[in-house]
Amino acid sequence: MNLVTGATGHIGNVLTRKLLKKGERVRALIWRGEDTSPIEGLDIEKIEGDVLEPDCLKEAFKDVDTVFHLAGIISIMPGENSLVRRVNVEGTRNILEAAKEAGVKRLIYTSSIHAIQRAPHGITIDESLPFDLNNPYGAYDSSKAEASMEVLKAVDEGLDAVIVCPTGVIGPYDFRRSELGEVLRGAASAKPMFYIEGAYDFVDVRDVVEGLLKAREKGRKGESYLLSGHKVTVVDLIEAVRTATGKNFMKIKIPLSLAEFVARFTPRYYLLTKLKPRITPYSVEVLQSNSDISHAKATRELGYQPRPLGETVADTVKWFLKRRNAPGKA
Repeated sequence: MNLVTGATGHIGNVLTRKLLKKGERVRALIWRGEDTSPIEGLDIEKIEGDVLEPDCLKEAFKDVDTVFHLAGIISIMPGENSLVRRVNVEGTRNILEAAKEAGVKRLIYTSSIHAIQRAPHGITIDESLPFDLNNPYGAYDSSKAEASMEVLKAVDEGLDAVIVCPTGVIGPYDFRRSELGEVLRGAASAKPMFYIEGAYDFVDVRDVVEGLLKAREKGRKGESYLLSGHKVTVVDLIEAVRTATGKNFMKIKIPLSLAEFVARFTPRYYLLTKLKPRITPYSVEVLQSNSDISHAKATRELGYQPRPLGETVADTVKWFLKRRNAPGKA
């Protein structure tokens, strides 16, 4: 039995589908009241619970061999965020304790490239860089670093666990419209595209899932693996959508200086309007940061190999358009 936390998320729902396709049993730990439409109709066992309530985890871990821990809160807002830290760190700690008590054979923890110490341009980012507990860029980054260290501590205590760190995840089955997914969705609909000059490493969600499964099978206990894809500029990513759709749309470049100025005020706007954050100091910084990220270790030890970016973009656009045109969908 596989236990998947965060099964309704982008990586989680694709992982769940892949496990079912392989003929494996899946139990999903669902946050109480969470929208389960991303896994609607899938033949899985669902258990409501909360990673912050250790007592409710015992039932979820019954007869479980492998745990894929993906549940967490992503935030690109500045400043401290107690809920982000509690869920990402304390929640992970509770999952690790439950895994040890249940005697699971292996736990795969999905961390993030942002948990790793930033490196200046000119240096290749790989597993030799440490998890950065003092990461100054946001609560999400430092919380994922701290959670990753909790996993390594559990390994020292006897738990068989492996850590994977994806980069910017894109791809089909993006039900919750991730930040980048919204960019692709807008371009696919031929809307005018506002963009900031910059670049990042983007990876197909299906390749991340393959990396998770390979980590389960071949990953070395206590090791971390970067699951990167391809470094690409934002404008080239938008052009890839144009190629995939054959549609023309207006591209409007926002000067970096203007984006940085506006980003000083957008966090308060998002808090007041409760809209999903898009342009914040964090998102602007990420696009200017070093994104030379190596997946050589994952390729060497796991056989991980990301697909061409053009294939990812084409499949993602196709999925968004198909979902948009489905009855009752938007």
